[in-house]
This record gives sequence, structure tokens and C-alpha cells, in this order.
Amino acid sequence: MKQLYAVLFGLFSCAALGQTPLRRAESYFGLHFDFHATLQDTLIGKTLTDKMIDSLLTKVKPDFIQVDCKGHSGVTSYPTKVGNPPKRVEKDILKLFREVTLRRGVALYVHYSGVWDDEAVKYHPNWSRIDSEGKPDRQKASLWSAYADSLLIPQLKEISDYGVNGVWVDGDCWATNPDYCQAAIDEFRFITGIQDIPRKKTDPHYDKWLEFHRDAFRRYVRKYTDALHAYNPRFQVASNWSFSAMMPEKVDINVDFLSGDTEPLNGANQSAFQARCLAPQGKPWDLMSWSFGYGWEDQVKSPKNAIQLSQEAAQVISMGGGFQAYWTQERDGSLPTFSYQTMSDLAKFCRQRQPFTQQTKPIPQVALLYSNVGYKSQLTTVYNTGDGKQQPMIGTLNALLYSQLPTEILQEHHLRGRTQAYPLIVIPEWKKIDETLKDELIEYVRQGGNLLVIGSETVKLFEVPLGVRLGASTQTISNWGFGQLLTGTKATFRPFEPLSGTQTFGQWFSGGDLRFGEGPVASITSFGKGKIAGIYFNFGEQHFKRETYVGRDFLGTLAKQLFQPQVTVSGSKYVNVALNQKQGTTYVNLINMAGNHANKAIHASDEIPSLSNLKITVKAPVRPKQVMLQPENKPIPFAYKNGEITFTISKLDIHSIVAIKP
Repeated sequence: MKQLYAVLFGLFSCAALGQTPLRRAESYFGLHFDFHATLQDTLIGKTLTDKMIDSLLTKVKPDFIQVDCKGHSGVTSYPTKVGNPPKRVEKDILKLFREVTLRRGVALYVHYSGVWDDEAVKYHPNWSRIDSEGKPDRQKASLWSAYADSLLIPQLKEISDYGVNGVWVDGDCWATNPDYCQAAIDEFRFITGIQDIPRKKTDPHYDKWLEFHRDAFRRYVRKYTDALHAYNPRFQVASNWSFSAMMPEKVDINVDFLSGDTEPLNGANQSAFQARCLAPQGKPWDLMSWSFGYGWEDQVKSPKNAIQLSQEAAQVISMGGGFQAYWTQERDGSLPTFSYQTMSDLAKFCRQRQPFTQQTKPIPQVALLYSNVGYKSQLTTVYNTGDGKQQPMIGTLNALLYSQLPTEILQEHHLRGRTQAYPLIVIPEWKKIDETLKDELIEYVRQGGNLLVIGSETVKLFEVPLGVRLGASTQTISNWGFGQLLTGTKATFRPFEPLSGTQTFGQWFSGGDLRFGEGPVASITSFGKGKIAGIYFNFGEQHFKRETYVGRDFLGTLAKQLFQPQVTVSGSKYVNVALNQKQGTTYVNLINMAGNHANKAIHASDEIPSLSNLKITVKAPVRPKQVMLQPENKPIPFAYKNGEITFTISKLDIHSIVAIKP
């Protein structure tokens, strides 16, 4: 009865005001707050007021906010009757947030730490995950313990009774590690018949041991998601970073939305990568930026302003997703009022672009393969923990984007059966890919597609269609280039001999001068009706570690020998392009990526130099009725000839969208 009352209270309260909070699938812009309460926090609620929350919602007008309820310490910031409350609470801040957000018709979600719960495993040692040495984990709960049934699910039901709209479960997939508890060992032996339990990557069957844990993690998320939906069908659930770059798998759980939070530094480039991993998964999704630069070593926060955050937001919304930004609450749960203006300016930037970006879909151009088969074969833990396995893919993506090539990141299950939709498919440095997809890719080229294969090991998978004879071993090269350009490197290279009809591209050099050319580094050949190119050194790994204009132009030039993109931009290399469509209108997103990004010593910046006089060409089968620059709402003078629209953008600040109506 209590649950029913909470749901009806939320519905009727909003309905009475004519304001029904949007569901996450309909939402576009939100704010996230947390502070990971601890037992030392004894003044929770002391300075948080109705007015403080109301003024935020009035000024910023978010679709939703997410607030703290239980962080990694396992201590709640509200007076729980189920789990581990703080020693003292001045005010029930969860109740206050719900009252004010209901009045304003704003959805309320909570930040809740899942697998990671210090207090739970302290008071229930038998809930702890066991490491490979047999020691209990003092932070992470076992997926085979009673944690989910005895604490997580009952506590989230308690939170649902507040009338909260949903939960953003943090510390979940990325906090899951192999568990050597007896229950896990017994189940693994029963399922697989394998008796010797692997302890490290080099042990037999270690990959099966990790995949067994992935199955267990999905079972755990499915359990709490289904239980919460059964208890309150309108309660919405997301497991942070599940089915993302950190967990590249097909969505097979009834979560309501996908989400993640990029790290605080290099946010714009991170957002470009992470958004492209979430976008094709077929679920509503959003991505969160941290509102401050932050060094993990010194733990110093440096607030970002709206300009820097807007550039990060542009990468997210240009891929059709929602955007949220993260501010920390004070130790008493109150809000950072000094940041309200930044939040408002950021919200304005996003709202201006909402009609032209929300729920748009990419027009297929370049598909960059994220091989979950190849990725998982390299992992030493259950899911990604920042071990660098994605760096070659990210380096390749950056070179493609800064060559103005609209690029999607697609896993095997996204590409399989859809390869013909993409004019160019790029395989970065994966040592393994799904065999069925490999066969389809070869047939895709034979039928007229264009394939670019990168990496000293990856080219071995496509030796025959590449039209080369590969060397048996690899070597390290110190210089390479193309045309009159040369750059240094420490790249692993596989020598190759081009066969008849195969052209070469670029060179490697034994010295730091063009006089010392030793041989080619790439090739292009026809195969059936299509073309296939190979880069025989680990380009993406090198471009991630030491980005150069030579690397960018090398990959962009080679890609454009395989296909001509629908959009070309000249005038600056700082432009990233996302090409989308919605209801018959084509949207060309132009993102100004000038500024400091990867420099870890720069936490916050307040200026992005504008770009000028960008010349744009867009292929179109018919002369468009209208070409508009949005959100400026300015008609763009254009010429149309031989199936191409040409025009000039005189100034690009951060993010503008060219809307083309046929």
C-alpha cells in the first residue's frame, strides 16, 4: 500500500500542477549531484533548503536531477531503515528534493553505489568478494552473496517509496572483479566441468573464468532491475557504464536507459568516444561530464566554466543522446549555489540545439569496429578498469574525426548484417574479431565495399584480400611518413611485399630524413568490386600516445582514397563532423575542437578560439529547398551543382548545425 501511495502521490501531484516529469527516454538535459556520505558526516541537511533547490530548478530548468543517496562508503545520506544510515541526520534531504522537484515537474533520480559498498561488507564479511589469494575484499560485494537480496533491492524499494523516478547505479560493472568465493568456484565447476580454477591471465581457461563472471554480473543487474520494475513499474533503472565502452556487449537486460560519466580531464575527446559507444545500443542514453578538472593524484578540483562544458556537451548531443553534468554536493548535502550561473549557461547552450540534435540518427559514413571479441581476449579482469586496451581504437577515432570524417563506433552485433550500409569500415588494432563478421567483411568488399585494416597483427586476418605477402615477424620502426611529411615513432611494424595490382602508400625510414626511405607502410588494392587498404604498423596506438598532424593527415588521406564522404570541410582541421538525419532533414553538426584537451596540467580553460571561413560541401541527390544555420536560425546562401551543395560558414564558435531540407 505504501508503494502504491508513493507512485500515485508522484503522478497526482505533478498532474495537479499540469507538470508531469519526463521519463528518461524523453529527457535531454540534466544535472547530477553526489557527495558519497560517510559516518563522519553528522550535519546532513543542515543548510539545504527548499529555496536553494527551487532556485536551481527555476534558473536552470533541467529535465531531471540526480542526487546522492548512497555512495561507495555504503552510508546513506537519508535516514534509511534498511541499510547503514549516518550517525545523525539534520534533515531528510531525499524527502526535500522529492517535494521540490515534484512541485516543479522535474524528474528525480538517485546516485546509488551498487557492487561497491564498504559498510555492507564490513558488517557482513560473508558478503565480500574473495580475491585470487583468498582474501576478502573490503569494498566490493560478491555477486554470489545475499547483498542484492538483503540490502540493494530492499533499499532501492525504500527509495522508490519516496516517489523517486529512478536510480543511477554507480560502482557496478567497472567495480566487478573475479571472485574466488566457494559458491562461484562450485558454480563454475558445475557449468564448465573445469576443476582447476584459473588465477591469472596465463592460466588455462582464464577467459572462460572471466566470461563466467560477466554472465553473473548481467544476472545480478537483471535481478535487481526486474525486482524493482515488479515493485514499481514506473521506477527507471540504469547501471552506470553497463553496455558502454567499459562493457561492450549487446543489451540483454531490461534497463530503462544507459549512462556513464567521463573522467574530468580531456573531456571533449572522451565524450566523442564514449558517446559513440553508447549511441548504437538501441536504448535511451545520456552521458555525463564532470564540471571540474580533477587530478587523481593530488585530488584538487578546478571548476570548469560553461564554455568548456559546452564543448563536451556538443560531442554528446551531436550523436543524438542526452547530456548531464556533475557537481558535488557539500558534506551536508547542500548544493553549490555559486555554480548556478554556469549550469544555466550550459543548459541554454544545450536547449538551443535540442530541436536539431535530440534523437537524431547517424547517416552511415565511417564505421569503426569495436570488437568485443578482440577486446575481451585482452582483458585481465571482468570489465574495463582503465588498462589502456581501448587506446588504439581511440587514437584511430581521433585521427578520423580530426580529418572531418563522420564516424560511428559499432560492435559486431551492430555491424553484422549491416555492413553494406557503410561506405567505409575501419578495423583498428584488434588481434581477433568475430569469424562470422570477418567472412561478412570480406564479402562486403567483394560486393563493392571499402575496408581499411590497421595494425601489425590485424593485417594477418586479411592477408589474402589485401593482396600482399606478409613477413613472418615484426620489427620496430623509428620514423615514417607520406608525401613530404615525416614523423618519429616507436611503432611495431610488419614488413610486407605487395603482390601484382597492389599499390603502396607511405614509407618508413631508417633515419630522420626523407633520404632514408626503406619501404612502404600501407597498401591499397581492388578486391572484387570494392577496395581494401592495410596499414602495417600499430597506427592507433601511436596516435593515441603521440598525436601528430602527420598521423592525422596520413589516415585522412588514405581513407579518402577509399571513399568520398558525403560532407567535406576545408579551412580548419579542428572541426569534428557528425552527420545525422531526422524526419527527412539532414543535420551537419560542426564542432569546434580547438583548445587544450589532453594536457593533464590544464584543468579548466575559459576560451575556445573561433574558426572562420569554413568551406563546406555536402553531397545531395536534389537541390535542397532550404539550408539553415542552427541554432542561429540564419539562412545560408548556397550553390548547387553536379549533386553537391557548397556554402561557407563565416564563423564557428563551439557547435553549429547546418539543417538541410530536401
